[in-house]
Amino acid sequence: MQYDYIIVGAGSAGSALASRITENPDRSVLLLEAGPDYSDFDNMPNSVKFGNNVWDAAYGEEAETWGYVATATPDREPFPLPRGKLTGGSSSINGQVFFRGIPEDYDEWAELGSPEWSYVNVLPYFRKSETDLTYGPDDFHGDDGPIPVRRYSKEEMTEIPRRFWETCIAAGYPESLDQNHPESEGVGPRPLNNVDGVRMSTNLTYLSMARHRLNLTVRANVLAHRVIFEGSRAVGVLAESGGEMFEARGGEIILCGGAINSPHLLMLSGVGPAAHLESMGIAVVHDLPGVGENLRDHPACFMLFEANVDAPPADTPGIQAGMRYTTPGSPHRNDMQMSPILFTSEHRPTHVDIPEGASYAGFSCALQKAVSSGRLTLTSSDPRVQPHLDYRYLVDPWDRERLRGGLRACVDLTRREPLSALIEGPVTPTEDDLASDEALDKWMMANVGTQHHSSGTCKMGPASDEMAVVDQHLRVHGMEGLRVVDASIMPDVVRANTNATTIMIAERAADWIGGGDS
Repeated sequence: MQYDYIIVGAGSAGSALASRITENPDRSVLLLEAGPDYSDFDNMPNSVKFGNNVWDAAYGEEAETWGYVATATPDREPFPLPRGKLTGGSSSINGQVFFRGIPEDYDEWAELGSPEWSYVNVLPYFRKSETDLTYGPDDFHGDDGPIPVRRYSKEEMTEIPRRFWETCIAAGYPESLDQNHPESEGVGPRPLNNVDGVRMSTNLTYLSMARHRLNLTVRANVLAHRVIFEGSRAVGVLAESGGEMFEARGGEIILCGGAINSPHLLMLSGVGPAAHLESMGIAVVHDLPGVGENLRDHPACFMLFEANVDAPPADTPGIQAGMRYTTPGSPHRNDMQMSPILFTSEHRPTHVDIPEGASYAGFSCALQKAVSSGRLTLTSSDPRVQPHLDYRYLVDPWDRERLRGGLRACVDLTRREPLSALIEGPVTPTEDDLASDEALDKWMMANVGTQHHSSGTCKMGPASDEMAVVDQHLRVHGMEGLRVVDASIMPDVVRANTNATTIMIAERAADWIGGGDS
């Protein structure tokens, strides 16, 4: 069968895109997913269905992930990097912080040669994606989109996030009750796509709206091996299902695998840095040097403190409140995030052991506008073998200076009322680690990790940018019938959690693709 569109990857972008394209009954879509498809809510695993214990969904024995490991800094053991391998992708295992970047993020994309992506142009697609249960419809919020968004009031929060909020205000930071407002800066409740404890993934929202349509075919447990080309035109996908290989043909092939799988599949298909592909024995279809470069993330450090507070109920959300602020001397607004987190959060690193029977408080500090970037390269021409993921966190001295300052600011907050009444003292970093900048830098390099916001590896930009992989309509440079629609197209990671922006990217692209305008 010939499809109008083949979408590879039923994650945050792929599920949203498939749903929107198939609103037009004259356009057929084949949606391929490497992992399982949980289409029945009642039979969905609890770690996928319920979103308050994200640790189990990301790292538990039954976690539906790709099992990636990655390099954070040189001379360290690789760390596990959970990315969702199921319908809904990482939106089915994540922490459900539905947090937008700030206007400057998208205006920067426009200034770099992609004017379709200015803040004014993308705002309608943020609104289209959501139903904001706190604010309802206005200039900045939607009320009829697939993703429900809510916030906890201060009174609903557990004791540590509530006192963190109050302490930040006492320390002079501004209050931000709506962190998706374009002028937001300061402390307040995180916007969450979690309702009554249920993780509102793109599987439960977008894909569920479209499953009944005859022009949508969803195929799970299918591993794409490569894109099939005729000359410079993409015409299909070679994939594996049940141990057998098959070809699917489509008028346009759209990669929605995310910041790891999309560049990986491009390179396996012969699109990428020519010398690297040849070294792997892969025939070069098109030399595109930027594929796999520009690997972006938010470098994050987890701080652990002794506390004198009772453990919260088992189903308490891992993140309820947080702060975004500008580090002193930085030209980049809101280039730091700080949040109190529970140990059920995916932001707790796997190497941090939590002793039984004691009381602890955790905080995450994450740089939002890092200078440093990494790269993704092949380790094999076998699609079952993961690529090498080298994040190169904090290689730039300015990155280290800002994150170091964020950690010290967090320590300062724990020593101020009313938060200090609950905090006994630091466990990691220790007082010795905090004694000097050199000691703290050493601790940071040994502990920095992911905020789970990988992006940038199929960078969007004009053809004049030799590192650009796609144009502003997300068409792969130098190719026909091939697009990338996911977080990999971000020229730089936005100053926020990335899921809301990834879904917005799909909404923006769907208008072009489904309507056949570009």
